Amino acid sequence: METFPVINMEKLNGEQRGATMELINDACENWGFFELVNHGISIELLDRVERMTKEHYKKCMEQRFKELVASKALEGVQAEVTTMDWESTFFLRHLPQSNISEVPDLDDEYRKVMKEFALKLENLAEELLDLLCENLGLEKGYLKKAFHGTKGPNFGTKVSNYPPCPKPDLIKGLRAHTDAGGIILLFQDDKVSGLQLLKDGQWIDVPPMRHSIVINLGDQLEVITNGKYKSVLHRVIAQTDGNRMSIASFYNPGSDAVIYPAPALVEKEAESKEIYPKFVFDDYMKLYAGLKFQAKEPRFEAMKAMEANVNPGPIATA
Repeated sequence: METFPVINMEKLNGEQRGATMELINDACENWGFFELVNHGISIELLDRVERMTKEHYKKCMEQRFKELVASKALEGVQAEVTTMDWESTFFLRHLPQSNISEVPDLDDEYRKVMKEFALKLENLAEELLDLLCENLGLEKGYLKKAFHGTKGPNFGTKVSNYPPCPKPDLIKGLRAHTDAGGIILLFQDDKVSGLQLLKDGQWIDVPPMRHSIVINLGDQLEVITNGKYKSVLHRVIAQTDGNRMSIASFYNPGSDAVIYPAPALVEKEAESKEIYPKFVFDDYMKLYAGLKFQAKEPRFEAMKAMEANVNPGPIATA
């Protein structure tokens, strides 16, 4: 079994930069996922985020989840459940405008910590996008510009807990899907596993590592790179023991950003026709909302059918 790619970001600063960039490129081309260590976000901050997230779940969400399970008679399910996930979640929006102050039940200290954490992740996302530009031979800032639209990127966090599940063979923590957006940064539980990705027809565990940030690529990066980098199917397996914490932050294009393959990458592959469509990100999200747990290819085809109506956005193509 190939080993899951782990990237030590400190090595980007020395003579191992070239080899580290190659590891990132290989992970983007062949895995759609990689795990970052020494990523510049302090251990103290990560520990605070984890502690407060787990406290918040116990205090505000656990009882609600138990009531939901009881109301849907999920404890004693006999057949596979394909319409629901075994997860307890809430969402925070950071960009273009934050809604952290409006989300109910959060302690002030927890709000403050999540704001600080989001800012660090936003910077890390933009740093990673520039590393991808370098590997792809695109000018620095190209991907950030492609995501910008008129109001800047969308950035938000899904905070999830996956409680112990009595029938993990019959209900998934989260059903298999690719992520619709741009680049995803995940801070996950280092004790309770469950996240898996599909590689070469096999489900592979994403190893829980203390203080790491897991990165995966969304559908938009597949389109912009004209398929050189791909979004990958992944899922969460429910466990009978332990409560798995997952904090996934999504750095996505702005709603009105026009997404299309980077001309420089299409030119490089003169043999291939431009296979990916041009579309407005918000149109893709509307389609994705109903088709999240289905294959991405028909989504791209549907966008292609709408393509005639899309005007190129104000993004620089150089």
